[in-house]
Amino acid sequence: MIPSLIITSWLLGLLSFGIIGGAFYLLYEWYQRVWTYEPELNRFVFEPTFGFNALTAMLLAGLILLIWAFAGRALLPLLLGSGQRKHSDLDPPRQTREGSMQRLQRPDGTELQVEFYGPEGGPPIVMTHGWGMNSTEWHYLKQELTDHFRLIVWDEPGLGLSTQPDNRDYSLEKMARDLEAVLGLAKGRPAILLGHSIGGMITQTFCRLFPTALGASVRGLVLTHTTYTNPVRTVKGAPFFTALERPVIVPLLYLTIWLSPLVWLMNWTRYLNGSAHLATKWTSYAGGESWDQIEFATSYQLHASPAVLARGMFGMLHYDATETLKTIDVPVLVVPGDQDPLCKPEASLFIDENVPDSRLVVLKPARHLGLIEHHDYYAKQVRHFALEALGGK
Repeated sequence: MIPSLIITSWLLGLLSFGIIGGAFYLLYEWYQRVWTYEPELNRFVFEPTFGFNALTAMLLAGLILLIWAFAGRALLPLLLGSGQRKHSDLDPPRQTREGSMQRLQRPDGTELQVEFYGPEGGPPIVMTHGWGMNSTEWHYLKQELTDHFRLIVWDEPGLGLSTQPDNRDYSLEKMARDLEAVLGLAKGRPAILLGHSIGGMITQTFCRLFPTALGASVRGLVLTHTTYTNPVRTVKGAPFFTALERPVIVPLLYLTIWLSPLVWLMNWTRYLNGSAHLATKWTSYAGGESWDQIEFATSYQLHASPAVLARGMFGMLHYDATETLKTIDVPVLVVPGDQDPLCKPEASLFIDENVPDSRLVVLKPARHLGLIEHHDYYAKQVRHFALEALGGK
């Protein structure tokens, strides 16, 4: 999740509240109007009249809105035709944790959840997930790379099973230092750093803060669906969102922190009526996804604290790795989606052009979760790159 999406989140959340409010208003009005006074009985009588009339239309409209508000998600697969391309995967992604686990205590009070998959002596790949998700994002890579590699995955602070920092610091620098601590669990073996979205931003910030690690403990980077600067500058419609950053986006981020419980309720209403799923489909997938993959990505919104997400988005607003790119002296695999509206492919092209030893692999057709939609191809590219960067070991 990047800062510009806070506008969509609030609009859809308020719309969801409006749907519920409209449903109850129409049903209440219908109920009130079907009571008629009978002088002979000297009392009001419940006498609904069904047919082609205004009261029946009011009742139907209220019921439709009520069903939409609480069961829209269940109807979406039929409306999308999403068995779309296939209703479910043979292996649908799930938010499961089956590796060995370790808690990593940080000086700021954060306890990071770290998990290990694959052979203990295998070449390490340290994986940093996108913002709003957690390490269960790596469902497919856990299956497709653990025959050879030792995957070290972690939950960023305040997400998944990792706790929040005492000082509420969600800067990219803080999370890059967390990444450096997680890298230490590779026990000195040369590793690959792989990051998705904010994970790629954290990885680039790591390169600025720990340049001596490059070539020593880090032999290569995989930067997936990410950017080199404040993502508001590289989102689709960047001039528009840049103009809104100070007057709209920043106040909405503060409002999200202050009203976090209310925003969480809005997230639930968006999830139940299916508007959150539609937003996920339009921003993250390009048409080759299954319904299970849409549901997988959307359901993270129910678990992540809105206040944590807003603070992390504040951190992104202050991020810039433009000058860092030319100093990265290890091989870098850059993986954009050709239709990604959140981190436009042009941002990845800029990274590719400015990193000395870089190669570009474009996922097509793909948006912000192309690594899930095209997980087979993505895993093959990561495998090939990691083996080459680590000398085939």
